[in-house]
Amino acid sequence: QVQLVESGGGLVQPGGSLRLSCAASVSSFSINVMGWYRQAPGKERELVADTMRGGSTRYARSVKGRFTISGDYAKNTVYLQMNSLKPEDTAVYYCNAGARSVVSGRAYDYWGQGTQVTVSS
Repeated sequence: QVQLVESGGGLVQPGGSLRLSCAASVSSFSINVMGWYRQAPGKERELVADTMRGGSTRYARSVKGRFTISGDYAKNTVYLQMNSLKPEDTAVYYCNAGARSVVSGRAYDYWGQGTQVTVSS
């Protein structure tokens, strides 16, 4: 099983910064990718950024240059540093992990409970 615990959301003024953290508790699984998605009211959930175990990263075009994702796979932890925040970044941010069972080899997707980020003056 994989359990994800997020922290770091909150209220920030436009132009401000926040750092999200997500720690995974892992049993009999190997995590291959960790990332962040977000869902604003009335919108679909979208990828913000993710990072593979090998180090590659990808970002949504809307956050590139402002957000930085980093992963520590020794600790099964992923961080999202968010700078120059805009009101349109307001959403619930969800941590995601793609993991493979070391027993069966099957791949699974896991989600955190979500953390609210509100950018407002």
